[in-house]
Amino acid sequence: MSKIYIETYGCQMNFADSEIVASLLQKEGYGVTKEIAEADYVLINTCAIRDNAEQRIRKRLRELRAQQQHNPQLRIGILGCMAERLQSQLMVEEENVSFVVGPDAYRRLPELLRQVRTLGVKAAETELSTTETYDDIEPVRLNSNGISAYISIMRGCQNYCAYCVVPYTRGRERSRDPETIVAEARSLWQQGYKEVTLLGQNVNSYRWKDGENTVDFPELMRRVAEVSPRMRVRFATSHPKDLSDKLLEVMASYDNICKCIHLPVQSGSDRMLKLMNRHYDSAWYLDRIAAIRRYMPDCSITTDVIAGFCSETEEEHQMTLEMFSKVRYDYAYMFKFSMRPNTYAEKHLVDDVPDEVKTRRLEEIIALQGQIALENNQQEIGKTYEVLVEGESHRSKEQLFGRNSQNKVIVFDRHDVLPGQYVRVKVVRCTAATLIGELVDA
Repeated sequence: MSKIYIETYGCQMNFADSEIVASLLQKEGYGVTKEIAEADYVLINTCAIRDNAEQRIRKRLRELRAQQQHNPQLRIGILGCMAERLQSQLMVEEENVSFVVGPDAYRRLPELLRQVRTLGVKAAETELSTTETYDDIEPVRLNSNGISAYISIMRGCQNYCAYCVVPYTRGRERSRDPETIVAEARSLWQQGYKEVTLLGQNVNSYRWKDGENTVDFPELMRRVAEVSPRMRVRFATSHPKDLSDKLLEVMASYDNICKCIHLPVQSGSDRMLKLMNRHYDSAWYLDRIAAIRRYMPDCSITTDVIAGFCSETEEEHQMTLEMFSKVRYDYAYMFKFSMRPNTYAEKHLVDDVPDEVKTRRLEEIIALQGQIALENNQQEIGKTYEVLVEGESHRSKEQLFGRNSQNKVIVFDRHDVLPGQYVRVKVVRCTAATLIGELVDA
């Protein structure tokens, strides 16, 4: 039996895709190993969203050359967004890469591996699809804790934000059959999983049409939530332009739909948002924040932001800081702008904000968000939450950690509690990143 070793980088969608790849190859008789020394093939599932993500992969390929010296038969393949962006160019630039496969071509992997092994040739397949959703594939849960799992509900994106490569590496939006999604959620519940996260580049634009019947994202959320009231349901990621009151109503109506929304803002400046092609302005964004608070006052809100996008002024940077102060996010993914090839920005805009200015602006955002997160967490002290226990604390085997509905990490003394249990925990102190609590009851 030939064995494959999979490394995954980037977003949650990539991790879900790696589980699909493992399933496809297992059905063809390949084994999946967690030990790279046992592998006949190393598959690296890549991210192309920023240059440093791609440079990390380049570094990893250099490291793997030593592995190939010990095992000359080892074949290395690049999957995912970096494979789609660079295609066969990657095999020329990286001599130890034998095959390159884009996100919509994973069904061809068994055939490509045979070509690489038996014919001794390099192989590439990067054609994007308008229909592929892998909805008939039951993923192999790699590195699973047996508690939480991802379910991919749609693929692709057609928002064409000026800075983003995703529409070019993952193709246009297409949604999965809702019956297959609900069936996968039900199967996970029957296997003992306690939480599922529905994934898509823009989940709230999910839309399935079959004849006269249409299922939108709020309806899909309702169906998944009704699999079991004891199975938590999360989702990522939302686009502000598509966040409807209908979805918020469904979220508020089901206790097992987690009260946490990731709503990328990217900038507080209307000019920047228009230049980024985000399809909303700051007033619309704040209206959606107000709607979330209206339906779910206890909902946690997280975001993404870019510092130093093309032509951003100091005044516009201050607008972003003001947005953070108004919304008071619980968490944020914060980055300085990185120009990506073949995007609208690369073709039509100028990356004219000096790197030292980008860095300083990013540091200011990080500092502000750190203070806000700490203040938000301080307001949690004294409150009691239901926590789904995930495992041991990284700092002490005498403690466990889990998350509440708001996706906040809570650490507490373990007692006789086991991962996978729901427990009630009272928050007694905090840091900016973590709540520390005391067990109330199991």
